[in-house]
Amino acid sequence: MKNIKIALICCVIIFLSACQPDGNKKYINVGMVDGWAEGVAMTYVAKAVLEEMDYHLVIQRATPDMILASMNNGDTDLYMDVWLPLTHGSKIAKFPNLVDIGTSYAHAKNGLVVPDYVPINSIEELKVHEDQFKHQIMGIEKGAGITAAVDQTIKDYDLNYRQINSSTVAMITELQNAIKEKRWIVVAAWQPHWMFGKMKLKFLEDPRESLGTAEQIKIFTRKEFPADQPELTRFFSQIHFDVATMSNLLMKMQESKDKEATAKQWVADNRSLVASWLK
Repeated sequence: MKNIKIALICCVIIFLSACQPDGNKKYINVGMVDGWAEGVAMTYVAKAVLEEMDYHLVIQRATPDMILASMNNGDTDLYMDVWLPLTHGSKIAKFPNLVDIGTSYAHAKNGLVVPDYVPINSIEELKVHEDQFKHQIMGIEKGAGITAAVDQTIKDYDLNYRQINSSTVAMITELQNAIKEKRWIVVAAWQPHWMFGKMKLKFLEDPRESLGTAEQIKIFTRKEFPADQPELTRFFSQIHFDVATMSNLLMKMQESKDKEATAKQWVADNRSLVASWLK
């Protein structure tokens, strides 16, 4: 029995040793929110590029609040999907140990969105169509920055509506079902997102700017990261997508069943752009 126990212990030690990171690779931990299309796409593209540079990017899936808190504590290295100034502004303000190293996308937007067949064009018009919309705005996760902004929008416009919160996937599914049935629906949505390439949608005008104006997607790191990883900081600070490039990436990722493989192919197909990030 004693020999069996010793053998088992040896097997465990060998197994754990085999699971240790390859000493020839450099590991970084990057936060990602599943279901947030632009963040998922950018993270997998970065992973594909860094693997060619002999880095290993470990994806840590969590909520934005958890990712930011983990970065603030020094446990997560980087997060590629911080929306400023409105969406994540109040969240970022809570964490003093975070560093903004660059803007990956400069044309982001939050808003209330309807299918193009719905004959209204402004949030102000929601008041006179409460019954058609069933007094509901379909939202996403409760902790999301856009969720708080939509709650404020309801107050600012004195709307007799309730925001229904579940998940991004649930919101998109309900939107797709409504479009199939030609029902009236209003949802909390944002660009960039593949839904605008798949469905005919329009933002409602927001004259009070309750949902903000232009947003920028920023890349943030833990405080010590620029000093610890100057090469990677330079790389991430130079990542930038224009509108057409981001749209192309998001559509390819949405149509893919293997996002990691799709990101690798996208990198191979966009060598000149990737090279500009590596200068």
